[in-house]
Amino acid sequence: MPCLRWIGPTGRGRLFPIYKAITTLGSAGGNDVTLDGRGVAAYHAQVVFDGRDFSLDEVDPVADIQINGKRKRRVRLAHNDHVHLGDTELVFSMLEEAESPAQKSEAQAPQYELTGLRKLYQFSERLLVTREVQQLLEALLDGAIEATGADKGFVLLLRGSQIEIRAARNLRQESLPDAVRQLSDSILAKVVASRRPLIVHNAIDDTMFKGSASVMNLRLCSVMCAPLIAGGDLLGLIYVGNDRVANLFDPRSLDILSVFASQAALILQNALLVETLKSDNAELEKKLKSQRFGDIIGSCASMLEVFRKVQKVAPTDISVLITGETGTGKELIAREVHNRSPRATGPFVVINCGAIPENLMESELFGHVKGAFTGAVATREGKFQAANKGTLFLDEIGELPLGLQVKLLRALQERVVNKVGDARPEKVDIRVIAATNRALEDEIKKGAFREDLYYRLNVVNIFLPPLRERGDDVVVIAKLLLQKYSQEMNTDVKGFTPNALIAIRKYDWPGNVRQLENRIKKALVLCDKSLVGPEDLDLHPDALQSIVPLDKAKEDFQRKYILDVLERNNGNRTKTARDLGVDPRTIFRYLEKEGGPPPGGDDD
Repeated sequence: MPCLRWIGPTGRGRLFPIYKAITTLGSAGGNDVTLDGRGVAAYHAQVVFDGRDFSLDEVDPVADIQINGKRKRRVRLAHNDHVHLGDTELVFSMLEEAESPAQKSEAQAPQYELTGLRKLYQFSERLLVTREVQQLLEALLDGAIEATGADKGFVLLLRGSQIEIRAARNLRQESLPDAVRQLSDSILAKVVASRRPLIVHNAIDDTMFKGSASVMNLRLCSVMCAPLIAGGDLLGLIYVGNDRVANLFDPRSLDILSVFASQAALILQNALLVETLKSDNAELEKKLKSQRFGDIIGSCASMLEVFRKVQKVAPTDISVLITGETGTGKELIAREVHNRSPRATGPFVVINCGAIPENLMESELFGHVKGAFTGAVATREGKFQAANKGTLFLDEIGELPLGLQVKLLRALQERVVNKVGDARPEKVDIRVIAATNRALEDEIKKGAFREDLYYRLNVVNIFLPPLRERGDDVVVIAKLLLQKYSQEMNTDVKGFTPNALIAIRKYDWPGNVRQLENRIKKALVLCDKSLVGPEDLDLHPDALQSIVPLDKAKEDFQRKYILDVLERNNGNRTKTARDLGVDPRTIFRYLEKEGGPPPGGDDD
């Protein structure tokens, strides 16, 4: 049998049989002939048998190769040729007998296992410094191919019920084209179902797979496949193969591949999580571009109507009243009106009418002169003067005392104010935007708010819907807030768990965006995981809005709508029935459930 004979420094020789179509030589453990001499490249050269002649070809273009003392890149070998690879000398023989493959395998077993452990260590070191998923997968594959002596390998990841090929490489660390055509579906299915590593020593003779269409069509020889499992989840598979009968896998190869797979899966899980979060962030950025209106996020129909109104009223100077529940972002809307108006270069002044004591409110609004009251040690301008040439935002206007409402009305009508303690009027050029979470119409009926002031402020009304009625806006806002505050607080939290997003979507959020913001800040401080769960947001099942059956929801809506129309008609049941297009008995039935008609007129 043709062979290469190596004579070491001690004079003891070693014979390497040439029994394959291609025999690789180099220092890497995956070579058919492993050489440890100085100057030997990882994949130095290969002996190619074409059925008649043996040729020596370069693999590494910069590696040193000499044949009988002359530098060569490719040469046909003759009996007794002396081959130098670096400082290592080999003699090619056409006649000399060598060890049988079985003897060789047995003799090389300790070296083979040591090589596998060395490659595993090197692979682990690469994993610790590699963060990109694709680089991790290629490092995993190259290490596994080299350590197991495979010709080629594949890494496949699970995406739901689908299997996706993410890396396909050969012994030379080159990507393989048409990777999907080189895999056995039956072997992959077996490992996915069992979640256990599998070795097919010789697929042609294997009783389980020799009848498989994919095995027969691919003419597979020897295959190993191991699952990538982390935290009980199957992330994917690593699959290696040899197409030569002379290079079949054995159980030691499967042990090494299994250790590779278990080592890689733990680090790969985190890398996949980071990749998913990057993808989520990119998707979030895309959504923000399409849904952002200044500093406001929204894409539901009600918010689009708000944006439409803002665009219409911003260029004008008319007064705007912003209504809606607390925490819905009324100040943000007011700022957006200001920023889109001709007054954008002027000041935007905010005063919270519910946060200032009544005895100081007039001074806060209009200013005071020195000595006007105890503690007035200097003349001071009020918010009206500070907002000159700009916009004054009166937040929580429903909290303003009646006495001040008269003075505010005069200031709005005449654009003139008087400091406390000063009789001289001052002209101001301002635009007024007011906001409230109260129903001012009810306050007018109770005598707590002046009707003339209400109509002065409410030239255009902009109603902000509560967060629970804004659909998927709440999820986009939550992700944006998490991204913002995780950077500010420098935390390791990267996102929400799927269950957390479901809980966010289902919760009522009575405090609206402000409540959502506070819950996220708290979670970032207290959460010790990379993903925020529903428990970190205090969104336990009993806190979520219950889902009522459709019939019950329809019944509740009809009942509320009928009672609203009845109230608008001052309790006139006949007119209400006519407006709704129903039989008057329907109205009577709902009134019986409510215990009688609302106060007001009766039938026509």
